[in-house]
Amino acid sequence: MSATVFVTAPRLGESGVRALAESGSRVIYLPEGGGRAEVEEILAREAVDAVISRTVELSAEAIESCPSLRVITKHGVGVGNIDVEAATRRGIPVLTTPGANAQSVAELTIALMFTAARRVSWMDAEIRQGRWSRAQDGRQLAGATLGLVGAGQIGQRVARTAAATGMRVLAFDPGLGLDAPSPELTMVGSLEELLGQADVLSLHVPLSERTRGLIGAAQLALLPADAIVLNTARGEIVDEPALVDALRSGRLFAAGLDTTWAEPIEPGNPLLTCPNVVITPHVGGSTPAALEAMALAAARNVLGYLDGAIPDVRSCVNPTTLSAERSTA
Repeated sequence: MSATVFVTAPRLGESGVRALAESGSRVIYLPEGGGRAEVEEILAREAVDAVISRTVELSAEAIESCPSLRVITKHGVGVGNIDVEAATRRGIPVLTTPGANAQSVAELTIALMFTAARRVSWMDAEIRQGRWSRAQDGRQLAGATLGLVGAGQIGQRVARTAAATGMRVLAFDPGLGLDAPSPELTMVGSLEELLGQADVLSLHVPLSERTRGLIGAAQLALLPADAIVLNTARGEIVDEPALVDALRSGRLFAAGLDTTWAEPIEPGNPLLTCPNVVITPHVGGSTPAALEAMALAAARNVLGYLDGAIPDVRSCVNPTTLSAERSTA
């Protein structure tokens, strides 16, 4: 099978490159520094069969300008940069690579939790400024309750590690109800029930209209005093000004964030003035191992679909685009 695949980034993991090469596909890469305009220009010019979408915006204009486009896959799971509605209007499935980066994201979640709980980044900064500031008010996590919003593959991995440290782990996931997917988890029936018990709150849900602003001032107020909030999902899930207020007032002990409203974070963002926040630049799924796994999964997604394989509807964000012959429902 020979196809033209457009990768909206200057490079792709070697395992994905190899899979595409073995299929005889022609691969187009977005030039270094390219953005939305360059993506639109390439799709308008080239007869592209499939897009592997990284982080650059894939707009409605780009999708509508390419008559040959048949399938889009996200290199990861978050499709906030893809105009899914435009793809759906054209009957183009948007696939994802669930689980490919789950272990790496889970490990960063745990790293942020311990760093926030023990004020590691603040003490490191103090020492580098010549001050021997020994924070002795750090939180011991054994015996504390971790509350997970979302109990998918990432949440389950976080739960296993947290349970091994002696934490009690609760989770709320509307898609699972009260059926715990792993023995480390106890499911609860509502977000409010979870928040009232979560000494540490960790978010592991995709961004959608249902989850946008899910954690706001009212929800933060339900957390126990001195709680910690972790977000390795999407920044828009949390009301950022409300989070800043809770951190500044001392209502929250700390926060660990791998994602924020604006990325890159703006220099004047009030989060940067909060000494009880540790921030990383959305790198949870960016280890070499995770990038390789996502590259291979994305390549297999598009090659399989173009070759007539049946996609798993769990990896398709707009399953109505799948024909009856292709659907696994």
